[in-house]
Amino acid sequence: MRKIDVRKIEMSGPDDTRVLKALIDEGAVDPKTIIAVLGKTEGNGCVNDFTRGLATLAFKRLIAAETGWSEDEVSRKVAFVMSGGTEGVLAPHALVFCSIEAEGEPSAEKTLAASSGFTRDFLPEEQGTMAVVEECRRVTLELMEKAGIADPADVHFVQIKCPLLTSERILDAQERGCEVVVHDTYESMGYNRGASALGVALALGEIPEGSVSDEVICSDWSLYSKVASTSAGVELLNCEIILMGNSTAFDSDFAIGHSVMKDAIDIEAVIEAIENAGMKVDGLPTTEQKARIVNALAKAEADSTGYVRARRNTMHTDSDINHTRHARAAVGGVISAAVGDPMVYVSGGAEHQGPDGGGPVAVIVRR
Repeated sequence: MRKIDVRKIEMSGPDDTRVLKALIDEGAVDPKTIIAVLGKTEGNGCVNDFTRGLATLAFKRLIAAETGWSEDEVSRKVAFVMSGGTEGVLAPHALVFCSIEAEGEPSAEKTLAASSGFTRDFLPEEQGTMAVVEECRRVTLELMEKAGIADPADVHFVQIKCPLLTSERILDAQERGCEVVVHDTYESMGYNRGASALGVALALGEIPEGSVSDEVICSDWSLYSKVASTSAGVELLNCEIILMGNSTAFDSDFAIGHSVMKDAIDIEAVIEAIENAGMKVDGLPTTEQKARIVNALAKAEADSTGYVRARRNTMHTDSDINHTRHARAAVGGVISAAVGDPMVYVSGGAEHQGPDGGGPVAVIVRR
């Protein structure tokens, strides 16, 4: 039997691994049990955000040094998902997931289960297409089995880090006589995020078989996942996936629940996610209950209409600040107020991840 341990660590910069190093030194974390590191870094979250790659490199090197593994071995064993952008009150941090051998027999209660894995690398012309959809679908199903989850309803959050197109990658495709899905490198982030999310939706039966094609990616917004959270980055060519849910195969000290925010200020959905994790809340969580909340994880998106609850906003018309940055700040403030902690994970760009203007939200609580 196994258990999942989760550690939330503060970061003073993208390459700050001191807290994890201290936990390893004091024996609180065995580096060989780490299966995933999920981080929020303080860059702009756009194509040129170097903080994601810097954080990945820093954590990878620390784990390699502490385990004796090569950096290539670490890359095959540990999923590193770094999401840029900590606008507003959002605090840079990382979640470290460990899978630990536990004594005893599994109980009838479902507790936190997590697994991580990787797709193959994608050619530039494959990015944002059915190639990404099918690979993410395949790996999601594998990770469900690995986590001992048979019922898709027990999957509460699937975090994916996917690639994006750069000028160099676009040129490479053209020189080989191939066409890419879009020539705007920023737009390519959305296509890859959307394709990854649709792969999760198909794997979990959230959308009908045969409903996805190249033509509907970033086009048919009626198709979406209620638990997928996808983030694009220049630092990789494949998709790295962390699946979280509850299972009787694990005897963890934690549980996870989720809901779907219908818009950027849907604080009720955050409360629903807390209660879905097994914590009954009367209004907002009490001080004692907030202390049991490990982290909240969510997607943020500016509504395409430019309105929230019939009130106009300037997320899409502000030429100085990208709309994804506005959305992260707004949703981050709402969730921080609900859980009493600004150190929460909010990722921008929710293509095919929840309804227009909204997105999935999950909460991990200590049982």
